[in-house]
Amino acid sequence: MRYPEGRILVFAKAPVPGQVKTRLQTQLSANQCAALQQRLIELTLQTAINSRLCPVELWCTDQQHPYFLNCKRNMPITLHNQHGDDLGQRMLNALSATLQTAKFAIIIGTDCVALTTQHLDAATTALNPANIPTTVITPAEDGGYVLIGANRMEPTLFKNITWGSAEVYRQTLRNIKQSTLQHIELDTLWDIDHPTDLRRAEQTGLLQW
Repeated sequence: MRYPEGRILVFAKAPVPGQVKTRLQTQLSANQCAALQQRLIELTLQTAINSRLCPVELWCTDQQHPYFLNCKRNMPITLHNQHGDDLGQRMLNALSATLQTAKFAIIIGTDCVALTTQHLDAATTALNPANIPTTVITPAEDGGYVLIGANRMEPTLFKNITWGSAEVYRQTLRNIKQSTLQHIELDTLWDIDHPTDLRRAEQTGLLQW
């Protein structure tokens, strides 16, 4: 393992029908959306584990959900509960807890099938050496981002963000520039939010489910 002192945090919602990938329900049933969520979690975990860069942690909305417990049994990961009123608070709490013992942490979601081990390698490299306060971010084509990491805690990083909007990346970049952190931006990727994204993933061979 290249950076045992770092952590890759995979943020995931429990695959509950009717509560995940709801914007795809014009094309898929609620059960199909839940099955897709499971597949996306598995692919993301496999990418993180196969990178052999850092220990991998799965941060869950429900740590006791049978699917997450099954992931823990079958993969070299640890489970952790997300805490907070919105996504920003949950990511802030996860980063804060992790950076108490780790030199850096990278948060990724489960919607970006285009994310590869090479992208994770670039992110971990950007956060080293750890004595330079740095944040790294991978923008998404829709105005959000698919990866964010830091080697210092910056409480304002997730402040005043309109989560779920096309302004997420721009607002986050504003916060970074107002902080003490050096900013490194990686290549823009895309994630699966809408039916056109799902077709793109299937047609490019990045998703089989």
